[in-house]
Amino acid sequence: MDVDLGLRDRLVRAGVELLRSEGPTALTLREIARRAGVSHGAPRRHFPTHLSLLSAIAAAGFTSLAQRCDAALSGPEADTRRRLALLAGVYLDFAASERGMFELMFRHDLLESGHLGLRYTSLPLFRLLTTLIAETRATPAPEVTAAALWSALHGLAQLRAWGSLRLVTGSDDIGPTLDAILTAHLGPAT
Repeated sequence: MDVDLGLRDRLVRAGVELLRSEGPTALTLREIARRAGVSHGAPRRHFPTHLSLLSAIAAAGFTSLAQRCDAALSGPEADTRRRLALLAGVYLDFAASERGMFELMFRHDLLESGHLGLRYTSLPLFRLLTTLIAETRATPAPEVTAAALWSALHGLAQLRAWGSLRLVTGSDDIGPTLDAILTAHLGPAT
């Protein structure tokens, strides 16, 4: 194994583990290097800036989310609406179980930085969402419906994380709200 590639992977893994254990504010270059067992200057060999290392960690989050989506959709063939519900459920579960990573993945400064093309790493999942919507209902612009659905799911994830969902619905159960979102964007289940 190439030592340099090993170092890059160790730094990203250390960042992912640090993010899980202590949250996004703990992601300093110095602490990631310490956890990876290298000097605080070593990350610069692969990541010229702190943002570039954070982008690599966020890219690992997008990969993990995509793998979870693939696993959920690889089961017995379900109708398209059910597959959309599974995809939405995975997204919401990821947002809840990987809160720090979810926040990092959608940080505006990382998305705008251009490092690793981070903004584009979500496109395969968005294309899948768009394809499923096109199969579910005839619409001249399934990407617009996909963007609206994604926005609603992202908002639901945020409201739940902030405790606002419980405030307005009296429950942390996202099922009824998710059903309402799917119905609003896809029409009633048949």
